[in-house]
Amino acid sequence: MRRKDKLIKRLLSRPKDFTYDELVTFLKFVGYEEVNAGRTSGSRRAFISEVNGHIIRLHKPHPGNVIRIYQIDLIISELRKEKLI
Repeated sequence: MRRKDKLIKRLLSRPKDFTYDELVTFLKFVGYEEVNAGRTSGSRRAFISEVNGHIIRLHKPHPGNVIRIYQIDLIISELRKEKLI
């Protein structure tokens, strides 16, 4: 099984320990680029699709690196709307 497939399966299982790094890797696999616009953007992050310009916005977790369940649900919902998963 490829790493992308493993990350999809892991994301869809809604784990409580899904990390921001895993999310960035996964979103790159499906064609999104992380954008940190401006010097005051802080923890707000945007991921923009290189194909159609679709934007997913969320906050980078801190002080830890684990994504919250509501963020996972948001990402799953957005990627399903775009027919990427």
